[in-house]
Amino acid sequence: MQEMERTGLNESPHKETDWLEVRIDVHSMAHEPLSAFLFDMECAGIVTEASPHGRLRAYFPPMTHPEMIQGKLLSFIHDLADIFSRPLNPRISYRHEANRDWGLAWRRFFHPDRVTPGLTIFPAWEAVSQTEPGHIIRMDPGPAFGTGLHPTTRMCLKALEQVGSGGAAPWSLLDVGTGSGILAIYGAKLGAKPILAVDIDPEAISWAAHNIELNALSDGIELSTAPVAELDGGFSVLTANLILHEIDAIMSHLVRLTAPGGRLILSGLLKHQVDGIIDSLSERGMFAVETLSQEEWSAVIARREDESA
Repeated sequence: MQEMERTGLNESPHKETDWLEVRIDVHSMAHEPLSAFLFDMECAGIVTEASPHGRLRAYFPPMTHPEMIQGKLLSFIHDLADIFSRPLNPRISYRHEANRDWGLAWRRFFHPDRVTPGLTIFPAWEAVSQTEPGHIIRMDPGPAFGTGLHPTTRMCLKALEQVGSGGAAPWSLLDVGTGSGILAIYGAKLGAKPILAVDIDPEAISWAAHNIELNALSDGIELSTAPVAELDGGFSVLTANLILHEIDAIMSHLVRLTAPGGRLILSGLLKHQVDGIIDSLSERGMFAVETLSQEEWSAVIARREDESA
């Protein structure tokens, strides 16, 4: 069994109004599933901090004690290691933080970020220079306290730029699992119309709407909590930044909703999962055009065969 280092279980007395901060140093591949698990445990917010080890800071409400979450957290990380077929060796520490400070402290981890030469992400609370080159997306991460710039999201943004720029013909976009709304927003800035962004989580839709409004795009993007199985139509470009088992579960619908000759952008994949996804796409009449990789993650851009050809 992998080693897990834990510190801070026996700490000095704290006030009943103090929040519990859980720091988890673990490989970035575990961040997304671990974040979802922490929210299921009633975590109030998460900061993803860039560090050599990859750090998550999760904040739990006052009166939460480390002993309440320790066992479940370690068990979940152990199960993740089995899924990823590699030891994660997390370092977990705990401390309490005064209620008056934590809600804004996380903002120091979110700075303007140039994703590509044509795109920069700005925190909603920072001013943007009128001379800033390229497209600007303003983001308020909301309760997840993330910037939307996980490697999988960055690859999706780059892929959108590749398939959505420079074409004279109009193109439509479906963003499945929209989360913060960042992919739908960039699609709009690249000229997509119409755009439908879906997520089965109503809270995600709420924050996506907030970010879409920040970018003055409320009239150009439709939001929905409808499952993909209930959607109709064909889209020029479809994005799905999900994990493998979620992609597998809806693959037939993703292909069905991609118009003939259209592009399907899939991310949330580990590098060793790409060959299986490409085979699955090929069986359904789609072929991989390009594979992008960053750290342990990959994204696949696939094209649906043009039935008129």
